[in-house]
Amino acid sequence: MAMISELSKDRFLRFRKIRRAYYSLWILGIAFILSLFSRFLANDKPLFLRYQGRSYFPVVRFYPSSAFGGDYGTEPDYPKLRADSAFLANGGSMILPPIPHNPLRTYLEMEGTPPHPPSRAHWLGTDNSARDVLSRLLYGFRICMGFALLLAFMDACFGIIIGGIQGYLGGKVDITMQRLIEIWSSLPFLYVVILLGATYGRGFLLLILIMSMFEWVGLSYYMRGEFLKIKGQAYVRAARAIGVGHLRIFFHHILPNSLTPVITILPFTVVGGISSLTALDFLGFGLPPPTPSWGEMLQQGLENLQKPWIAISSVTALFFTLLLTTFIGEGVREAFDPKSGDHIE
Repeated sequence: MAMISELSKDRFLRFRKIRRAYYSLWILGIAFILSLFSRFLANDKPLFLRYQGRSYFPVVRFYPSSAFGGDYGTEPDYPKLRADSAFLANGGSMILPPIPHNPLRTYLEMEGTPPHPPSRAHWLGTDNSARDVLSRLLYGFRICMGFALLLAFMDACFGIIIGGIQGYLGGKVDITMQRLIEIWSSLPFLYVVILLGATYGRGFLLLILIMSMFEWVGLSYYMRGEFLKIKGQAYVRAARAIGVGHLRIFFHHILPNSLTPVITILPFTVVGGISSLTALDFLGFGLPPPTPSWGEMLQQGLENLQKPWIAISSVTALFFTLLLTTFIGEGVREAFDPKSGDHIE
């Protein structure tokens, strides 16, 4: 028995023919996978360290300062250690990440006042706290994408279950739930974020929880319509007639045939998640400082218009991320539209 249906294969082939969407998926996917290993790409800790004939791997393991000739058991300051004459005299050497800067480290020892302009040491300059902009962009990308993907997953779960229950049961249950959803969706989202943030503090998981409580509403409308339509099909009535349980009908007969709205809406949910997190961080209601955040960098760029490298780099990163994700969403929607199969370029 084939694991992938012919219809799914046809949709995938149509998606591959939409070159801008297919290449966007590869570019964004590779960028996100690389960002998951940000600690190996942007860090002030060495990937590999050699000292007195022994090998160390500081990026993945803690070593006390005393292991490299220091006097304390705390972690050494590796940027200072790499220039220490005693360390070098004992055969000390390091292999650094491509971007040898930690996004949380402040380089206040640099000449002048921050933000510092782009240089050989800091390719995109520093922000107003003298932190490396490029490393913060990389870590911020990982946070934005992780946040948006997790939010999209939770929205899909809530939307499928709640909308599916409405459509499957129908009648008074459907009407009652619809009225409750309308009341719920009328709550001011930003005020809820401010209130809960002031009460419980700001954090990644709290923001995910709050946003997932609101973002599922739109998807539930589509799932409700799909379930209302499919539950009247002959094969569903036949399954019910031979005594198949409600849960099996829900998850095995109706749900797999009603996922088209989920798949086509999912990329645009990711776009919404990135935009929402960036907006909240820009307004100061998002992730707590000093978390690397594109919204916080945009806010810094607005405060330092005379030093444009912060705004230009953050706006460019946000623009291309949203553009690639939108291309993917348009490609998925076009691939799932049977009327567009003969017109794809």
